[in-house]
Amino acid sequence: MLQKIEEAADFLLAKIPFPPRFGLITGTGLGDITRNVEVHLRIPYPEIPHFPSATTMGHKGTLVFGRLGKQSVMAMEGRFHLYEGYSPEEVTFPVRVMARLGVEFLIISSAAGGLNPLFEPADIMAVTDHINLTARNPLLGANLDSFGPRFPDMSQVYDPALIQLATQKAMELGVSLKEGVYVGILGPSLETPAETRFLRMAGADAVGMSTVLEVITAVHCGLRVLAIVAITNVNLPDRMKKISIEDVIATAGKVGVKLAPLVEKVVGSL
Repeated sequence: MLQKIEEAADFLLAKIPFPPRFGLITGTGLGDITRNVEVHLRIPYPEIPHFPSATTMGHKGTLVFGRLGKQSVMAMEGRFHLYEGYSPEEVTFPVRVMARLGVEFLIISSAAGGLNPLFEPADIMAVTDHINLTARNPLLGANLDSFGPRFPDMSQVYDPALIQLATQKAMELGVSLKEGVYVGILGPSLETPAETRFLRMAGADAVGMSTVLEVITAVHCGLRVLAIVAITNVNLPDRMKKISIEDVIATAGKVGVKLAPLVEKVVGSL
């Protein structure tokens, strides 16, 4: 694994004009978050050594290097999921490469189903904590000592200072930024009413099929993490409504319009 990380990083270092300080990961329907990046290089995932390919609708499958304001960024336009058949190591491989390239901050966006009855579709939520119900962990196996410790502390996974900064910038933009707990599940089937009720009882405010493994890896690498999810629908177990991936992408696209300037303001303030 370490050799693969080094080969991918070396491949990118030979092409990029400057090392990135920020890593961005965009989720389903949220690729427009990178629209304000001054792009210096865009590379399809299949051209990068050992990178998986994005197979989910709403994921472009390209890696972007450029500047967002005055800050250097590398942005994933689309990500990888366990339900695509990838291992936890493959899902989180790009985060390892980001760390090796010198990234200090990781900002993650993803689409999620709302569990909090006070949420509405098209809300955005800063993740304050998570529950990992994927039954997977990217740190299984031999520890990569050059990245982090065998048992990384998880008491403050989502950086409180970054959440506070995002809240401040959202207020300046006139955007309501909710806060809550995200629960990660395996997927790809959506939740039943009983599962929805259970997840809410467990303390979750939103549910999705990504984010947690990438965040665990980022913490292991010593990155500061901010995750903001787009609430694409609200799951009320006593009156569940059918939802399709097309509906999720459409709502996420609407959220991206207000999430993009928020991300830009946060990045520009660091």
